[in-house]
Amino acid sequence: MDKQPWLTPLFEHLEKSGEIGLQTVRYLREKKTAISFKKDRSAVGAAWTPLRAIKINTVHFSPEQIENPRLLSLVVHEARHLQQGFFTALSVYGELDAWQVDFNFQKALTGEYPGPIIAELCALPLEYDRELLKHAQTLMQAFAGKGYRIDLLPLYPLPREIRYRLTGKA
Repeated sequence: MDKQPWLTPLFEHLEKSGEIGLQTVRYLREKKTAISFKKDRSAVGAAWTPLRAIKINTVHFSPEQIENPRLLSLVVHEARHLQQGFFTALSVYGELDAWQVDFNFQKALTGEYPGPIIAELCALPLEYDRELLKHAQTLMQAFAGKGYRIDLLPLYPLPREIRYRLTGKA
């Protein structure tokens, strides 16, 4: 008996959604990434773990909703973090990258962004520019609310952030 009968349909929905969905499924299968549904804080839609797994928050989603465009885009988002690696994923730069992939994917599914803040965020260039990343941080928190603690992350991936703090060079 299949412990996760929703996993195959989830992957099928992602594969049918276009190139990003197909690449995401290939990556998740290649890395044998565990995906589960678990309760988390209401500010969290989904999360990656240091053990290279993805947890979808049951506060917002259930296995019966696997065709939901937001759920699909969150799987893409968290898979992007796993692809980035630990230090990049835990930075504003990594979040900007993941948010852009996430919401551009969601827009491809639904035809629109969930609001003007996300449209502005997705129009930003992905660069190691501190002012740009501070602006992205502000937009993310404006969209997600104060419970989303993007303000606790370094702007750059930690090794690069340390180098910047020591030398003043990005």
